[in-house]
Amino acid sequence: MLQGLTGWHLLAVLAVILLLFGAAKLPALAKSMGQSARVFKSEMKEMKRDDEVAAAPEAPRATDAGTAPSVAPEPRRSTDPTV
Repeated sequence: MLQGLTGWHLLAVLAVILLLFGAAKLPALAKSMGQSARVFKSEMKEMKRDDEVAAAPEAPRATDAGTAPSVAPEPRRSTDPTV
């Protein structure tokens, strides 16, 4: 799909982006994209961790009252740096 692209094509695309957004807005745009990627990556890690916890076998249930240890679930921690 991108096999015919050369360095000149990339330079033309960058020039069009510069014309559309302006030089002053490009650093803010890059920062915003980096933050979005970071949040997306952390959410994906948290979803994988949640899936692993859900797939783990549950603690054995006791037939007699009071013989099974009670374990409280850990509270979920936010990994979003803006909170």
